[in-house]
Amino acid sequence: MRRPRPLANPQTLVDEGQYKKTYRAVNKLPCVFEKAMLSRRCACSLSERIAIAEREAVACTTVPAQAECKQLLETLRERAIFSLRLTHIAGHLPHGKEIKVQVGGLLGLQAALQPDAAPATAVDDVFATVLAAKREFASLDALPFEAIVRSIVNYEHRKRRGSRRKD
Repeated sequence: MRRPRPLANPQTLVDEGQYKKTYRAVNKLPCVFEKAMLSRRCACSLSERIAIAEREAVACTTVPAQAECKQLLETLRERAIFSLRLTHIAGHLPHGKEIKVQVGGLLGLQAALQPDAAPATAVDDVFATVLAAKREFASLDALPFEAIVRSIVNYEHRKRRGSRRKD
């Protein structure tokens, strides 16, 4: 019979709560694409990295830019919902699916803007990509979502490392 896993150390829970409290106090304007930025697959000219203890956070430096990015991310989530095998989005997506939407969506958008370029593995400037998309397609609703959603579905964050045991 398996023994139940012990509960998390209460000290750990307090530390996590303190981290979240500090995060909200220090990062007044969180980057909407923070997960993509922290994965090192995307960068942005309007982002600012913040060190909080041993962790890192990403802030946006302007309210209008954050609003533009938020609108894009919400649109990407809505359009990819079926492809992610979800029926609805209640709150935050699981980490893996959120990474797929953020990085895969931005890579797909970048590819749609530069169809003749070689497939990219990173986005150099998220906000510049958002602005270019709005100029090129006139609105977020006019984006080529079939190609973008395909990029979301096909995006693989990183392969799990196999066991390094020697048998």
